[in-house]
Amino acid sequence: MKVTLHDFSGHPFQAELSRRLATAGHEVEHVSAEQYVSGKGHLSVQPDDSSTLSFTGISLDLPFQKYAPLARLRFERAYAREWIERLKAHRPDVVIACNLPLVSMYLFARFARRARLPYVMWHQDIYSSGLSDELHRKFPRPIAGLGARVFRRMEAYCARNAGHVVAIGDAFKTVYPDWRVKSQDVSVIPNWAPLDKVFPVARDNPRSDDVFPDHDGLRLLYAGTIGRKHNPGLLVDLLTSVRSAGVDANLTVVSEGEAADDLAARAASDPSLRVLPFQPAEDLPSVLSSADVLVALLEPDATKFSIPSKVLSYMAAGRPIVGLMPSDNPAAADITDCGGMVTDPTATGVMAAVDWLVLLADDRERQTVIGKRTRDLAERKFQADDVAAKFEKILVSIGEPGAVRSNAAPTGASPDRRTA
Repeated sequence: MKVTLHDFSGHPFQAELSRRLATAGHEVEHVSAEQYVSGKGHLSVQPDDSSTLSFTGISLDLPFQKYAPLARLRFERAYAREWIERLKAHRPDVVIACNLPLVSMYLFARFARRARLPYVMWHQDIYSSGLSDELHRKFPRPIAGLGARVFRRMEAYCARNAGHVVAIGDAFKTVYPDWRVKSQDVSVIPNWAPLDKVFPVARDNPRSDDVFPDHDGLRLLYAGTIGRKHNPGLLVDLLTSVRSAGVDANLTVVSEGEAADDLAARAASDPSLRVLPFQPAEDLPSVLSSADVLVALLEPDATKFSIPSKVLSYMAAGRPIVGLMPSDNPAAADITDCGGMVTDPTATGVMAAVDWLVLLADDRERQTVIGKRTRDLAERKFQADDVAAKFEKILVSIGEPGAVRSNAAPTGASPDRRTA
């Protein structure tokens, strides 16, 4: 089967799914957006990869301005046009669409419906919710409310017209009935981290001096995007408070974007804080393992549908984790089960995290025990071959010639007249 897996973000575990599908005998093109700034996976063919695997990056002349609504709309429309032209040339049997911006995803879904191209919507977030919040920050209430309704209808259209929807958590299933997505067309497959690409190495390794130069106290590290779902001020509060408690701690933030730039400006006058750009995928094990404790953030209004993928990489790296995040997030249970710390993303929560870090700071044996438990849990939960087998079964069910899709347009219908 000829498969296109389009992960706009270019994240690690999506690339590993493409590798496994190619190993299973499928011809797989993995597509990602070159202009999206994030921690990337191994987005090139490796020596042990199947000959049926290829990687494609899409880049436009337009800049990707995440928080500029009109500029972002222009980019997403142009991005969709570029990808659709490539799909027409490549002619896959089935597509997996993941992390695409909503306008791009909607325009692709309309094209796929006209072309009768089956696709899996790999649903990583309720995108219309975040976009609606952004509209309310930028525009008056009547305009924002109208835009929010449009975005919800667009996302519902994308899910309803998919051959299958793969959600990353059970919470997603609560929205699908309102979107008229049939339960038999939905599977829940939790995210994971590629254990053969992210793994523990020694604390002192070839990257340690870059990540924590001349520091052998408590090493804290945050690695990942810092967006609207995260409060970067909590990172500063955590560092300041733990140092005020008498712990010789340093914090390194591996990220890019507006929030990272703000932290970098502060780091110019604070030697205990360091900001680095996103690091090469092959260096991720060494970068994460340079730390004693890995830090995760998530705001309360994002917890229902967002499962921080950085926590999964942290688990694979085998280090203790402190999560400033709601305790009802699925990732929170994994952190605490391993002996890590989860506390509310508030000033009070920061102080609770500080108390935990003070006890952990000089106890290297406890750090090692928690780290081993964390990696052990990752090895039990992250079965990439099982995930690939589930996806392959879904792809075959919707992509084989003659496959019946419950949401497919009837023969002779005019697909664009169906309401979103």
